[in-house]
Order: sequence, then C-alpha cells, then structure tokens
Amino acid sequence: MLDINPEIVCFLIERARVFHSKEAVVLPEVPDNPTDDWGLQVLADHVDDSTLQEFKAAVDDLEPDQQQAVVALMWVGRGDFSADEWEAALAEAEDNWTEHTAEYLIAHPYLADHLQEGLAEFGYDCAS
Repeated sequence: MLDINPEIVCFLIERARVFHSKEAVVLPEVPDNPTDDWGLQVLADHVDDSTLQEFKAAVDDLEPDQQQAVVALMWVGRGDFSADEWEAALAEAEDNWTEHTAEYLIAHPYLADHLQEGLAEFGYDCAS
C-alpha cells in the first residue's frame, strides 16, 4: 500500500520535469549510494533556481517516513523493487535516509519518469 498522498508525488513529478528540462541543468554521474554528497552539488550549482527551491521545500516539508516513501517509489518505478516488494523498498529507504533527500531525488535525471512509473505500479496517475 502506498504510504504517501499521490497528489504530493504528482507535484514533485511536475517540478522535477520542469527543472530537468532546463538547458542549464547539468547532473553529475549518479552513484548508487544515496548518502554520497553528489546530490548536494546539484543544489549548490542551481541554488537560485526557483523550481528547484519549490521542489526542495516540498520534500523538506514531508516527514522522514514520507520522504522515504518517495525514495522507495522512485526505486519501484526504476525497477529496483517491484510493487510486491514495497515493504523491502521502504526498509531500504529508511536505512539510507538522510536530511538531503531532496537533493538525492532531484539529482536523478529520470526522477519524474521513475516516480510516474512507481505511481502506476500502485494504480495511480497524475492525470487531471
């Protein structure tokens, strides 16, 4: 069962699509470890970007368990876990949680697609 409001995820998808569509956005090679500080570099490089600020504020406003659910949903959408493995994905996200979740998420260039696929795995979509 999905542990986060799909509307919040849809907002994050929209902000991620806008941010990643900008020509000036350059993302580093993405490592597997969410605790690495490569995500912080994305924020530092684009600190004045209002779309990034909106995305970061939305993620930072979530409780840690909700942030973990977004990360787990991205992993499901990316194919690292199936929807049937949701509890395992959540446990992994909890084990790797840091206060830099927004940076970790936005540094994934296909974040919006992965979140959308993750929502679809649970029967949700962002259609109005």
